[in-house]
Amino acid sequence: MAESLSVFRNARTRLALASIALSTILTAAVLALVYVNANRTISSETRSVVTAELAGLADEYERLGMIGLITAIKRRTVNAAERDAIYLLTSADGRVLAGNLSQWPEAVEPGSGWVELTLQRPDTTQTLPVAAASIRLRRGERLLVGRYTTEASKFDQVLLQSVGLALLASVALSLLTGWLLTRLVFSRLADITRTADEIMSGDLSRRIPLRGSDDEFERMAATLNDMLDRIEQLIGNLRMTTNSIAHDLRSPLSRLRQRVEFLTSAERTPEEREIDAARAMGEVDHLLRVFSQLTEISRAEAGLGREEFEPLDLTQLVHDVMEFYEPVALDKGITIAEAGTATQVRGHRTLIAQALSNLLENALRYAPEGSEIEITVADGADQVTLGVRDAGPGVAEADLEKLAQPFVTLDPSRTEKNAGLGLALVAAIARLHGGALALANAEPGLVAELSFSRVSGS
Repeated sequence: MAESLSVFRNARTRLALASIALSTILTAAVLALVYVNANRTISSETRSVVTAELAGLADEYERLGMIGLITAIKRRTVNAAERDAIYLLTSADGRVLAGNLSQWPEAVEPGSGWVELTLQRPDTTQTLPVAAASIRLRRGERLLVGRYTTEASKFDQVLLQSVGLALLASVALSLLTGWLLTRLVFSRLADITRTADEIMSGDLSRRIPLRGSDDEFERMAATLNDMLDRIEQLIGNLRMTTNSIAHDLRSPLSRLRQRVEFLTSAERTPEEREIDAARAMGEVDHLLRVFSQLTEISRAEAGLGREEFEPLDLTQLVHDVMEFYEPVALDKGITIAEAGTATQVRGHRTLIAQALSNLLENALRYAPEGSEIEITVADGADQVTLGVRDAGPGVAEADLEKLAQPFVTLDPSRTEKNAGLGLALVAAIARLHGGALALANAEPGLVAELSFSRVSGS
């Protein structure tokens, strides 16, 4: 009993049964409508023929009298058997005057109109269904006209059998359709389930197989694969960030501990204590900056801030940021130039300004004295690009892809207070805006290019 109930809890079985039930109900409704309309049409046609013939005989009676009516009935009874026709004319007392019936049917009240009954056919011993109509003439004579409905009954039987066969065919077709439908749907679901199980077991590289059908299932699978790619990338970044935090923050924490120990030492002079305190504060500030940047990267990767997106004039934003950094550049003997114009972009003003600031700070760190840093904006086919180019030493090609990863820096000794999070934040901001950060050697120097989505309709 439990096993039989578990079968009906199966989604595949329920879907197939629902398909069969709906198809059968629809087919039954259509066939029932056809059956009723066919019977109604045949009955209406029979009634029309009998009524017209009865009216014609009544007209013969009015024009030619009783003799003309008897003559007309005799003429029509010649081939009445071929047409399954019934004619009967009797006197007021029931004496047969003409027709192919031996007596007036007891079940028929003269002049009662349309009736349906069963009569024995004169040329056979069969009792057959009859549809007839009767009227009473002027002098009390009774006239009956009808049709045997044997053929209609046979047609009705054949139609009923056809309806039954059609229903059986419908159930069989629904069963096949339901099986094919569930096979299609659940085979794709099985792909997703199998891939999910493999991913949960630890294989993050598994993806839902694509079959090249270009249907809704294929597009859903492709979307899920993109999501899995993004999740794998985020998990990889998280692992790398965790490892980097453990490695890169050990040194400043060790230095901070050393400064604190110096502060507690009785051998240190007040001047030395003041220097140790300043250096300890520097280490604390560095750690706070690192954690602040990590927080900003995490927020950008999580998609936080999209609710603050607005149309931005990228050219004006570049001009504002450039004015802020021009005094710093002049102190180093470096000039900053801007070029190009672009349509509006939709984004977070503060974050885009932060990304441009990080790129300018990175360029100012490596650009030689007397060189120029160029900021360019340009319209692409679908996106707007923002680029920063310096004239520094550039980067080895093998290191280009690593630069945007957290805690990656070109200073392996970490002599500078640079945690290697600036470009990682820029890349996260670019992804938040549906774009990307591209790095390339400019020979000389390095060019960093951000892409953003253009405002719709601009």
